[in-house]
Amino acid sequence: MKSVPKLIRRFVGIMLLSVVFLIILNFALLAVYTLDQASNSSPWTTAQEVADDLSPKENGYMLSEKKALELQKENVWAIFIDNATMKVVWQTDHLPQTVPLSYTVSDIAGLTRGYIDGYPTFTGEAENGLVVLGYPKDRFWKHMWPSWDYHFIANLPKTILSVLAINLAVIFLIYVIANARLLKSVKPIVGGIQALSANEAVHIREKGVLSELAVNLNKTSDILQTQSRQLRKRETARANWIAGVSHDIRTPLSMVMGYAGQLESDRQLSGDHRQKAAVIVRQSKRIRNLINDLNLASKLEYNMQPVKRERQNLIAIIRQVAADFLNMNIEETYTIEWETDETLTSCTANVDKDLIKRAVSNLIQNSMNHNRKGCRIFIRVMAKDHICTVIVADDGTGATDEQIEKLNHSPHYMVCDEETTEQRHGLGLLIVKQIVFVHDGTMLIKHSEYGGLEVDLRLPMSM
Repeated sequence: MKSVPKLIRRFVGIMLLSVVFLIILNFALLAVYTLDQASNSSPWTTAQEVADDLSPKENGYMLSEKKALELQKENVWAIFIDNATMKVVWQTDHLPQTVPLSYTVSDIAGLTRGYIDGYPTFTGEAENGLVVLGYPKDRFWKHMWPSWDYHFIANLPKTILSVLAINLAVIFLIYVIANARLLKSVKPIVGGIQALSANEAVHIREKGVLSELAVNLNKTSDILQTQSRQLRKRETARANWIAGVSHDIRTPLSMVMGYAGQLESDRQLSGDHRQKAAVIVRQSKRIRNLINDLNLASKLEYNMQPVKRERQNLIAIIRQVAADFLNMNIEETYTIEWETDETLTSCTANVDKDLIKRAVSNLIQNSMNHNRKGCRIFIRVMAKDHICTVIVADDGTGATDEQIEKLNHSPHYMVCDEETTEQRHGLGLLIVKQIVFVHDGTMLIKHSEYGGLEVDLRLPMSM
């Protein structure tokens, strides 16, 4: 069952693609977020800019108005700690009262990497001291101990790949476990569908994730099996009916033909009565032939006709059929021409000799029946690519493209000629098609190169 592994591969492929997509998406979002956070390095830059902008004056220090407005807009306070006294010698307005005005070396170290009373602080170096900027408490979070083990940083790529591999394995394991029940339910469903296509009975356990689908498949199988049994019953009844009618008609028909034949040859009757008797004989023969055709078609359709396939030379068989027709003293308006290449002496196939004769005879008779004014009939046998092709063509009235399309694809050949009200049953072509089918061959009806109709019978050659 190839479909279940294919389904599993599809599920796994979708999962892997999803994981890869999520990883790429996460890296992209991380990059965007990191770029957005890159602007957070600006406090250090701003602190240095304030230190560079701060200039001494007679009674202290002065900051340019532009930089002062920038700090005020960001709600940032600033102080300047003198190197010599370690005290604040300059400050901005609105300095929080909790901010100390004198510092020790340890205080300087603490505020450089951390906070003053919860305010995140950033420093900038001036010529005679240190500028400290204090931002709102909810503006930044500072890492107090920004140091990492050297080996941890050196092995970080390997660690990330290992963690990623473990994550993928865990995700795959979770996926397989989560879908195990689904895959277990899918397998019998797929098997049931395949069995339905083969017209086999299906009964799937109605449990699991796909229990509802299993119920519907079981119902469908029951319906199809019931229909199949009814169809076989009808077909058997039909075949038996045809066989019974054929058998029951033969005896009275033989009597009708016998008595009509006697009347036709009775010289004491008038010519008009003998002519009527001849019509009865002729039509009785047609009925007999029709019954034989129906019986043979029914047997072939339901595989009731024994097929005795033997290695035969098709050229010899077809040549014998053509000779039999010529020996029947057919009307002069019909001629049969043998066009098989004389260099081709053998074209062997495993066939039932009598059935093949019947098929070719039907084709020749079909050309005569549909060309009442006469025609030339061409017979040819060809061998190519391990295929024996028997061709029967004529230069008669032929058929339209639409009619040929129907003849090639219709399951029967019930037609009514336009030039007569007499319906032709068309069983001759149907029987030919069935005979070719039981020999594993094909039949093709097409326009003849001579202007009429052509039928090609293609049979596999025997090795």
